[in-house]
Amino acid sequence: MKDDEDVNRTWENIKENIQNSAKESLGLHELKHNKPWFDEECVVFFFIKRKRAKMQWVQDPSQSNVDNLNNVRREVSRHFRNKKKAYMRAKIEELETNSKIQNIRDLYRGISDFKKGYQLRCNIVKDENGDLVADSHSIVARWRNYLSQLFNVHGVKDVQQAGIHTAEPLVPEPNASEVELAIDKPKSHKSPGVDQIRQN
Repeated sequence: MKDDEDVNRTWENIKENIQNSAKESLGLHELKHNKPWFDEECVVFFFIKRKRAKMQWVQDPSQSNVDNLNNVRREVSRHFRNKKKAYMRAKIEELETNSKIQNIRDLYRGISDFKKGYQLRCNIVKDENGDLVADSHSIVARWRNYLSQLFNVHGVKDVQQAGIHTAEPLVPEPNASEVELAIDKPKSHKSPGVDQIRQN
């Protein structure tokens, strides 16, 4: 029994030293919460209740533990569905309120958050023969070849230097006070155009 305690104490010391060293050298990385409705209550349901039921099933795979694990899984899924529904209901009510009080800025911001949803990432490209490539090294090599062919103009000998003729501006350059006046003129919270300049 004493040997087990010594092994456990030694393991705890090793684990603590590794964690402290990693924390000092690498720092802590905060996980991004993709689900805003996933709160502390969900953590208790998912990581504590479900884990406890699973450990009981691993230690004793009897039918009662199997049934208990399935019941806990159903309960966790039901809890998550209810949390998500409540979150969506609150967001929709917030959008309705912003619409009623003519708070257009927050209304459109909330709508754009809803529209984003799941963003599909495509990690597949076509090679020179038109075949699909999914390996990361092959994708990088394919992009390198494509860009080097696209921007490699050193081998082209028929490039002629065209004379660029510019016309003198018909209007004089603006002075400092005109620039300040133009900067102050646009309304706040207006969306910029394609050139990222806000119009009046």
